[in-house]
Amino acid sequence: MAAAEVDEAVPAGAAGGADEIKPYKIHVSSKYLELTKQKLEVTRLPHELSEPKSKDWWEPKSQVEPLIDFWLEQYSWRAQEDRLNTEIPQFRTGFSIPSSEALVRIHFIHARSSHSNAIPLLLIPPFPISNLSFGHIIKRFTEPEDAANNQPFHLVIPALPGLGFSDALPNNTPAISSTAEIFNLLMSRLSYPHYLITNASSGVASPAEIDFKLANHLATYFTDSCLGAHLISPPLARPKLRGAPVEWAKWSVASLFHAPILGYHKEDFSALKRNGFARLPKRGPALPRFGLNQLGLREPNTLAYALCDSPTGLLVFVLKILRLLDPKKEFTPTEVIDLTQLSWLPGPESAMRFWAHCARYPEVEKKVNSRPKIGVTVFLGDEPDTNGGAEDEATELMQDEAKDFYMCPSWANAKYNVVHVNRASGRPGLIAWDRPEIIATGVRGVAASILRSDSRLRPAAAPVEQVAIHQDAAGEQPASPPAQPALALLAPPGGGERSHPHREVSDETAVGSNENKSGKTPSPTPKVLNPTHLAPPADERGHPRREASDDTAVE
Repeated sequence: MAAAEVDEAVPAGAAGGADEIKPYKIHVSSKYLELTKQKLEVTRLPHELSEPKSKDWWEPKSQVEPLIDFWLEQYSWRAQEDRLNTEIPQFRTGFSIPSSEALVRIHFIHARSSHSNAIPLLLIPPFPISNLSFGHIIKRFTEPEDAANNQPFHLVIPALPGLGFSDALPNNTPAISSTAEIFNLLMSRLSYPHYLITNASSGVASPAEIDFKLANHLATYFTDSCLGAHLISPPLARPKLRGAPVEWAKWSVASLFHAPILGYHKEDFSALKRNGFARLPKRGPALPRFGLNQLGLREPNTLAYALCDSPTGLLVFVLKILRLLDPKKEFTPTEVIDLTQLSWLPGPESAMRFWAHCARYPEVEKKVNSRPKIGVTVFLGDEPDTNGGAEDEATELMQDEAKDFYMCPSWANAKYNVVHVNRASGRPGLIAWDRPEIIATGVRGVAASILRSDSRLRPAAAPVEQVAIHQDAAGEQPASPPAQPALALLAPPGGGERSHPHREVSDETAVGSNENKSGKTPSPTPKVLNPTHLAPPADERGHPRREASDDTAVE
């Protein structure tokens, strides 16, 4: 059984309604945590053959088994729950979908800056990572060390529908356009009529290019409110003669001479050569698929049933994603289990279905006359692998599959008004952990350009009664203003109507929500062990090896 949230009933005619923005706190049922422990205790791992190791695939047992022991014996979800509730300003609000009677409640982080010149920023977390994994970057955007030279932001980080503590979209609902419209209305409800948006990971390597498509849709079709976007490694195609003759001519001349002219740089040509320029398509929009994109998830329920029943299976899936993205940061055991728990507790099935819907039913883009203002960050791929060389051929193959093909920033001029470009060294990896300053630099470049020409983005003084204060262990931080009514296709139902959670679960295994709970208790600091301490000899652990024995094998 998957976990879900228990919603408190709102009496008809009560103050507020489904469109009200409510403070939110996580509370997981102890019975569900006990069920998780029971499942971990009976984990059965596959047989692995003796040396030599396979050259064709990854053998994860040496990593997985000590993490299972850590999860069982030392990891404390209650400590992490308290930390998230104390340190991160969380909220939730509901939206109705025109084609359905279902109410979709969106969970989001909203951290207001204390600086008077702050502007609103919508940050899209990398799919399928939870928005609650981004607490470590909040102050980089809201309270920069040098606010006079580093633009501060009011930061909004929503959880995509079906991920974390956001409800899933109804079946057969267009995923990208509906999510973009919800997010645009969310910004309006927060009294942000104009805002910027940024990705937080490589768009071209995102599963089904979800990260890129959401930012692109908002920047392209909501130009009255989304005034600019920062796109990280967007999937760009070379300009074509029929679609963009001027840009095609520039590219043709520059590439013929491999010269830094007409908006192209010498780094572009060296990066193209280094990252597989010869394999890029010469014509048409088709682009190579790699990284998480190559998994090509189209039928979600088979995998959803497996992952919903097995915390170990989900843990291995998380490790595979980390292995593909090859982050420079070495994640601690607590951080790895946190990433897994934030998907395991609400259930990963809705994320799988969101992914499959985007992969199977790509939405046709409508033609628009405007050219959205964007900033582009690309990665030159000019640094060696972070592990100093592949451990084996299987690792080398996986890392090669995860590499980004290089896209010249000037190719974006065929569709966008490019106002800022950043060519970063190395590869994207998990930049929100490895190099979050690249995200901040890119979006600040976009903001500086737009502020020079568009007065709508300049911050207006908020009424005093709209600003609430969020108190945490690190000091005071402004939180969400009260909700403001806004007209949109996704208007919430009137009165106090609320829908039931989409996930059908037993009350005994439900994750409880505490949206109106006040008062916060400082979180105890969880003890984090060095990963090297997690692998004692098997006979010292006293636990079963979790490997199929001859007694239980199928003959």
